Amino acid sequence: MWADRVERSKIGAADKGYVGHKAAKMMKRSKSIERRQQKAIGEKAGLLKNLETAEPLKIRQAPYHKNRLAELDNMSIRYGGRTVCREVSFAVERGDRIALAGPNGSGKSSLLRLLAGETVPHDGEVRRGSGLVVSYVPQNASGLRGDLTEYARRHGIDETLFKAILRKLDFSRTQFEKDMAGYSAGQKKKVLIARSLCEEAHLHVWDEPLNSIDVISRMQIEELLLECRPTMVFVEHDRTFCERIATKTVELWGAR
Repeated sequence: MWADRVERSKIGAADKGYVGHKAAKMMKRSKSIERRQQKAIGEKAGLLKNLETAEPLKIRQAPYHKNRLAELDNMSIRYGGRTVCREVSFAVERGDRIALAGPNGSGKSSLLRLLAGETVPHDGEVRRGSGLVVSYVPQNASGLRGDLTEYARRHGIDETLFKAILRKLDFSRTQFEKDMAGYSAGQKKKVLIARSLCEEAHLHVWDEPLNSIDVISRMQIEELLLECRPTMVFVEHDRTFCERIATKTVELWGAR
């Protein structure tokens, strides 16, 4: 634009050749800057593409200094005077992938919340190892709001890695600019899983990770867990998934 204005100023100028040369020089410089910008954009896009496609999903699990990470001893969960599960006991050892099974209302999610360090009304004892870091994926993702950049910053995770994982889970880049409140249930669940995969933790606690998620992403998550074999406790209603992933199953039948 500047070069065009200079070119038009040649009308009435004493040295039209000088003005024309100056305009051409500025135009050449502008084109050079544009080419460098496009090259930089292309290089960054290539790097992001490599990050999205070259590597499979990974889980960042740190080694724990003891074999036993956590333990529930004689645990009973109560809500409003009603007992939902009674006298549940199990330990989480390094390398365990424990599936909690049982009907709705039998206390599965409550036990996961206890392992994650949340406050749940209970009798019995929960023992978590010293310095234990837990990455928790809750069952309910409906409360997600705001943009992904702020979400990543709030949880202290790497934004580039976070979004690359979401791309692997079939997020389009246009979704990155939208408010999470408008996401589908499956997309919200993927946000929680991607955040958990970015967190370095000793124990992963996932509540219904496959809920509302498409078949391809289910396969990716299953392959990830079979490949990386993290220590985890989870709830999932997909029986085939549980049979393939779990090393142990804890049956909850609710309180009688």
